[in-house]
Amino acid sequence: MKQQKGVTLIEMMIVISIIAIVLLFVAPSMQSIIIKNRIVSEINDSSALIQFARHTAINEQALTVVCPSADYATCSTDWNDPKIVFIDEDANSNRGNDETLLVSVEASSDTNVATVSKDIIRFTENGSALNIVEYKICHKDGDATYARGLTINLQGRVKMGKDSDANGIVEDSAGNDLSC
Repeated sequence: MKQQKGVTLIEMMIVISIIAIVLLFVAPSMQSIIIKNRIVSEINDSSALIQFARHTAINEQALTVVCPSADYATCSTDWNDPKIVFIDEDANSNRGNDETLLVSVEASSDTNVATVSKDIIRFTENGSALNIVEYKICHKDGDATYARGLTINLQGRVKMGKDSDANGIVEDSAGNDLSC
């Protein structure tokens, strides 16, 4: 009697059916996890950049700017562009040729949309911010359950938004649900 060295067509079809059924239920939740992780990663990068700018302002005793910039030289208003940090020696909120680019982060993902309440984030020599800033990242589909936000208060502290009422939507600094 010969020993079998493979699988039969029926066995293979059963395994493929089981895999298809498992993927049918797992794939949608995996997509949600991937979307949330991308947004959290991007908000963490932005938070680190903003905190770096604040610490630089304190350490260097200089006005420090965080802004979006498509060309890494001129500040724009589109926070989906790459973000840059520089010491604003002439206090004009624009990066001059003699003002060194300290650090930058890449542009927002194509699937995410970043919005900020101010065009430019500025920190003074003592680390305080010139304006209260609300920073928000949403998924392009507009689902508020994916939204994440940061608040920069006048003292310059960066606070991550949280879901304090457990409804699945993160709140801003005023306690209102983020909307996309």
